[in-house]
Parts: sequence; C-alpha cells; structure tokens
Amino acid sequence: MAKHQFQTEIGQLLKLMTHSLYSNKEIFIRELVSNASDALDKFNYLSLTDEKFKSEDWSGKISIKLDKEDNSLTIGDNGIGMNEADLMDHLGTIAKSGTKAFMENLTGDAAKDSNLIGQFGVGFYSVFMVAEKVDVISKKAGEDQAYMFSTDGTGEYEVKPVTKESHGTVIYIKLKEDEKEFLDKWRVQEIVKKYSNHIAYPIMLNYMEEVTEGEGEDAVTKMVNKSEQINEATALWTLPKSELKKEDYIEFYKTIAHDSEEPLTYLHNKVEGAQEFTTLFYIPKTAPMDMYRADYTPGVKLYVKRVFITDDDKELLPPYLRFVRGIIDSEDLPLNISRELLQENKILANIKQNSTKKILQAIKKLKGEDADTFVAQYNRVIKEGIYTDHLNKELLLDIVRYKSSIEEGLVSFEEYISRGDSEKKEIYYITGEDEKVLRNSPLLEAYKKANIEVLIMDDKEVDTIVTPMIGSYKEWTLKDITTIDAPDSKTKEEKEEVAKEFESLTQKIKETLGEEVKEVKISTRLTQSPSCVIKDPNDPMAGMAAMFAQMGQEIPETPLILEINPDHEMIKKLDSLEDKTLFEDLSWILLDSAKLSEGLEPKDKGAFASRVATLATKAI
Repeated sequence: MAKHQFQTEIGQLLKLMTHSLYSNKEIFIRELVSNASDALDKFNYLSLTDEKFKSEDWSGKISIKLDKEDNSLTIGDNGIGMNEADLMDHLGTIAKSGTKAFMENLTGDAAKDSNLIGQFGVGFYSVFMVAEKVDVISKKAGEDQAYMFSTDGTGEYEVKPVTKESHGTVIYIKLKEDEKEFLDKWRVQEIVKKYSNHIAYPIMLNYMEEVTEGEGEDAVTKMVNKSEQINEATALWTLPKSELKKEDYIEFYKTIAHDSEEPLTYLHNKVEGAQEFTTLFYIPKTAPMDMYRADYTPGVKLYVKRVFITDDDKELLPPYLRFVRGIIDSEDLPLNISRELLQENKILANIKQNSTKKILQAIKKLKGEDADTFVAQYNRVIKEGIYTDHLNKELLLDIVRYKSSIEEGLVSFEEYISRGDSEKKEIYYITGEDEKVLRNSPLLEAYKKANIEVLIMDDKEVDTIVTPMIGSYKEWTLKDITTIDAPDSKTKEEKEEVAKEFESLTQKIKETLGEEVKEVKISTRLTQSPSCVIKDPNDPMAGMAAMFAQMGQEIPETPLILEINPDHEMIKKLDSLEDKTLFEDLSWILLDSAKLSEGLEPKDKGAFASRVATLATKAI
C-alpha cells in the first residue's frame, strides 16, 4: 500500500477541519451529496452519448447508510467514479487554486470560515469535522480496476487497488465518538431535505430498525433493514414557479453555489417559441474569491433536456457576469454537442443574449441595501462589461455607480443628470488612484465654487480605460475636467485683459521650465491654489493614453499645461520678483506642487525638497 503526504495546504486544511471549524458540521452531508450528484450527472451524459455505455441499464441514485453498531455513515453513488490518478488529483492535491485561496481568506472566525468551505471547491474535506477515518472506494466507468483512498486526516493518505463490481464511489466515514447525531435517521433526513431536496436523483436512506412481529406471547422483536427515499428528486428549475416557495429557491442555491448566505436575488425564466429553454440564475451576496483570477471557476451549469452537459464552460455568459450562479437547460441543443461546437452554436448564442439581458434587468431592479451590497461587490466587473458588451451598454450604465464631489456614497448617472444642467447636458468627472487626492485637487475648485457636481473615479486602472469610451449617457456627454476649460463667470474680454496683464510672467515661467511644460497660462479654474496642471486635449498622445493602458504598455509621457492663479498672493508677488534664482525656484515649486496635488510625482524629487527647504529657511 503506497503512502503519500498531503500537499501542504491540504494538510493545513485538514488540521483546521479537525480542530477548529465546528459551527456548522452538518454541511459535510450537503457537500458529499452534491459531489455525488455531479458524478451522476457526468455518467448520465456518457450513458446517452457514448456507445460504450448506451446499452447499460442504468438509473442514477445516491445512497446513505447508517450503521450505529459500527458508528459509521456511508454515502455512495453509481456515477462516473474515479481512478487512482483522479483520487490523488482531487483529494490529495489542490484543485486549481481553491484550497490555497481558502487558506488565504480565513478570518479566524469559525462560523465565517466554515461558510467558506464549499465556495472554494474544498467541500470533501468538510467530512473531517466529524470523521475519525475516511475510506473512498471508487471505480471509474469503463475501467476494470477500483481503488481505495484512505486517510485519518493527520497528514498522510494511502491509495491501493481494491475490488468493486460497478462504477461509482462509496465514501465510508468512521465517525468520532461524539458525532452520533449523524446516525439518527430523522437528523439525516432533516439535513437532506434542508440542503438536497431538489437533487435530481433519488437519495435513499438505509438503516436498521427494530420491528415487532406477532402479538402477545408470540411477539418477536428483530432488527430489519429499511430503505426509503428522502428527497423529491425533481430538478427544481423544471417545476412551475407557482409551485415553488422562496425557501425552495434559497436552499437549491445553497446546494449549487456551496454558499451559506442567501442570494441577493434570483430569476427563474422559461422561454417557449422558436427556441425552448429554462434558466435559473442567482446573484450571490458575496463575490466569488476567484473572481479576478484568470483560472476562475464559472458558476453556470448547462443541461440539455435535464441531462447535464458541462459546468466549466466560460462562454455560457459574458465573462463580466462570472459571479452569477445557476442553470441553463435547453430543449433544442443536441445531447452530444462538442465543446468546440458550443462556442459557435447559434442556439446557445441566443440563450446567452437573452440570459444576459434578464440578469442585468434583475440587477437594475435591486433597491436599498441589496443595491448597495451589489455595488460594493460587483461595481468593478460592471465597468468591465461597459467596455466589452456594447449590446447591453445602456443597461450597464444604468447599474454602475461612482463617487461624487457633492455627497457621500455612490451615485448613478441617472441621479447625476437629475440635478445637472439640462441645457449643457454634460457629466463631469476626474480620474485617479487616490480618492483623497482627487477630492482635494485644485482642478475641482471652480466646480465647487459654481456648485457643479463632479464624479470622482478613483479606480484608475479601470476608469482611465473604460470612461473615455462611454462617450455619453442619455445624450449627456462625459467630460474629463483635466482636459476642458473650467466654469468661469468672467467674460471673454475680461479673461483676455488678465492674460495680457500677466503675459510677461507666464513667458518667464515657461522659459524657466522649458520642455517640462507645454504651456503656461492664466487659470480661470483656481480659487485657492496658486497653480495646477492639466492635460492638453489636443495632444494626440494624451488621447491615446487609454489605449496604451489597455494594451498593458507604458503610457507615453506628455508635457502638461501649467495654469497659475492670478488672484493668488504668491503669483502677484512672483510677478514683481527681481531675484532670478528665487524666481526659478518658485517656478519649479509651482509645477511640482501642482503635480503632487494631482497624485503625480515631481521629475526631480530631490531638487523639489531642496527648493522647499531653501525657501522655508528664508522665511524663518
């Protein structure tokens, strides 16, 4: 018998299951039954599409056996089964990055941590909350040899060949002495009805029961084997909505999503006509932990006429909806459709388009706390959708939220235009990576003075790419305040007069700063700060910054325009300053401090610090 060490993270996980997580031990039955159901789904597909298995008289079922004398519980299925490599890959090592991510996201709170178990695809290991020893005996469909995987959860496992007549898996669980509650038939029945009632295969409970036969002196009491089905075994999504309660939907969600929380919302639709299909989708309250990983696990299962086809196709919904959990069941797709054909299938493309719209409409309807929760969890991926899904762009723009210069929390475009200037029809925004820096930007001064709302977009990595391509929302044009003139009450003549008055000063500052600035001019946007920097909207390279960012390339450096505030005391004194060295130092400080105000760095930080120190010394 070969002994193997568990992978490091698995060993840590087993120790955690054995010693720490006791808040919701019953979920181990849910997880193992769910795994058994998946195995049955996979063999059911083979039995209908693979010539090797078509002749087999097969009917899928899950069995749970209670043995009080042995203090053991056994869960079995006649599904696809596993061979030696499968057992070692699925049970002895990390499946993708699920287990490692699970360990990284532990909080130390046992109740919260136990709820993470299923979300990471590590549900099998939940058995060690109650198990003293576990044997997994499995035979893969189409193969002759069966194998047994054994472990007591202390760091090692063994795999050896064994004899098993038919394909499928049996999990023998030797319970700890204080876990006898899971040998009570009523307790197990309650757990199955709570979590697994709508598993599409019969779940049979097998147990020994004391039975008395005869009467009076002839009465004989003996133990007999009993077997009864304890679930409805009807695919929930196939039932009419009128027959289902909210509780039914929620418990089904917990089974397929391995989540202990209720979903934010769900939508159950049946479409009939040229195409016939049923969908059941859920929006989780908490985003999947792998949502921003390239190897994320998709959350939607595809069925054809109730036959499971796949649960790892990332094309069933747009990538930005990868947080959605649920079912698609088509009546029109062929059962033996290949993965390659799925990608190009027009029927599936129509289902995807219909489903996407329905999901977005359901999200748009969220109100109050549910809407806030959704935005907190998924606002960033909605922005991703705005960039990639032009067909549903308007719906996505209705959903996305941004911070505002005039109020706390997040606001929608609809809220913005409801209080904006309906004649100008412009939505003003500023992008960057630090909310505090953006809120204190000198560029906002004129907007604050004019009481004009500006959207604060501090997710620079996404916003600088996505926002410029939005263009407009309901005929309102989006305007980046770093590239446009600020609101101003002065007339054209007044501005020309001020510019002429300070023409000599702006020229001298430009000569001092040289190629570091494209232009120096009098500002109409500043009310408190002495200077600010803005982009040149006519610079083609500045306009291509978003494209370079999208391609992952370094954004080309383009000279900025320096604006100075003619009403600021520093500028007035600078205009009459005769000390050339001091003038140069102040000119550079005007530029570098303006850059810092926008979250940019001075080109020469050492020189900037030296100039500030020199001026501070003179001021003492």
